[in-house]
Amino acid sequence: MSHSPPPIMSSASVYSGIPAVDRYLDAGYATVPGMSSRFAAAVCCGLMQMQTNLGVTGPVAEIGAFEGRFFIALGHALAAGETALGIDLFDWPNADVIDRFEANCAKHGLAAGRRITWKADSRTMRPEELLAKLGGKRVRFFHVDGEHSRAALTKDLELATAVLDPAGVIVLDDMLHPGYPTLMVAVHEYLARHPEMCVLCIVDRETIVAATKFVLCRTDWFKRYEERLLEIYKGYVWPLGADFEPHWCLVLSLDTRLAEIV
Repeated sequence: MSHSPPPIMSSASVYSGIPAVDRYLDAGYATVPGMSSRFAAAVCCGLMQMQTNLGVTGPVAEIGAFEGRFFIALGHALAAGETALGIDLFDWPNADVIDRFEANCAKHGLAAGRRITWKADSRTMRPEELLAKLGGKRVRFFHVDGEHSRAALTKDLELATAVLDPAGVIVLDDMLHPGYPTLMVAVHEYLARHPEMCVLCIVDRETIVAATKFVLCRTDWFKRYEERLLEIYKGYVWPLGADFEPHWCLVLSLDTRLAEIV
């Protein structure tokens, strides 16, 4: 007897569990220019909710804030008294992008007191400079979406690691994207330099544009996060997982089908 494959789910059905985030995902996310997927935003903000429930506190930071699409979602996932730091050169496609970023944040309810806008180059930034911007507080969630070169990602990874809370996560954008194949080289080199870190999960793409994210954490936090991801997003777990040699991690996807043998 043949069985029909499960249907491919829509990202519109995926939520973070945080009311302010989910309202933004439903009514604002797609209106803010950007390329990050709604699916990834829901999962990442859900992960921030897990952190809050586990007692993990601190600011979030994003390299490559652009016009604020993903940044606003992260900002709405903050607990009371926490801050979101948006870092960007803010020079592409023109100098007015920083004004659009500020306007989008204001329009979608991320108050000025909860965010810091920093026009700066992460490739030359020192960890102590970043920590000073955050009043010495270590980052619990760091989203890296800067220049898509091996060298730039290497710098951004080291910067993020230097300011990360021991229970924090680093999320890397556009992994496995066919347009940026050397990014994976930078990640594997980083993991070799930092055996205390590992890939927690892969958040699969919705399209080529809204591409895959890697979520990294310290190895001693891996199981705690994995257990909660399995519980909350069990309907989006691709059965085979990802082999990062020597460990396996979750793959979260809207399409959980296995390849057919034909």
